Amino acid sequence: MGRRRFITLEGGEGAGKSTQIRLLAQRLSEAGHRVVTTREPGGAPGAEAIRELLVTGETGRWAPKTEALLHFAAREEHLAWTVRPALERGDWVISDRFVDSTMAYQGVAQKLGAEFINELKALVVGDDMPALTLILDLAPETGLARAGRRAGGEDRYERMDKAFHRTLRQAFLDIAKNDPQRCVVIDAEKDEAAVAEAIWTAVRGHLDPDRH
Repeated sequence: MGRRRFITLEGGEGAGKSTQIRLLAQRLSEAGHRVVTTREPGGAPGAEAIRELLVTGETGRWAPKTEALLHFAAREEHLAWTVRPALERGDWVISDRFVDSTMAYQGVAQKLGAEFINELKALVVGDDMPALTLILDLAPETGLARAGRRAGGEDRYERMDKAFHRTLRQAFLDIAKNDPQRCVVIDAEKDEAAVAEAIWTAVRGHLDPDRH
């Protein structure tokens, strides 16, 4: 079932994950839960240093295998310093991306294949999978238009071609189809409030029964 208080949000570029994580964390906090919000790549000092290598620069700066290894190196730091300690304290953890992104981006869209990603997942993640993964789904064109309005230079993936982003969307939908007990697809084309309500409906069934 995964780590009960561990929730991840996934999806293509511009899906609105950051906004929805903030809204979900606020709602959980109001319900009396301690919440840690975090992100990948990143979420710990060493992981943030690796993030800079992955999300900036030329689109082809890394071979796909190198890129996947960098993501898992960052993930090891993230789990060791942020995710596991928070869960062991009894906090909720909400992460903007996790291992499903590596499967979708590098495993599928960059054609590394599931076997390689799953081997690294077994080594690094082990049993520390989220209990719930919310996949925010929208047309790549919509997402890229939204992402294009963001400030900052972290746009390496956004600058990849449209075929990459179409493949990415289908990869996330396939992940959800293959793991329906963990994954819930959320229609991210809807307005912010409607998306937030759909997310809350999905999360309520995973709330700590000792508190609710």
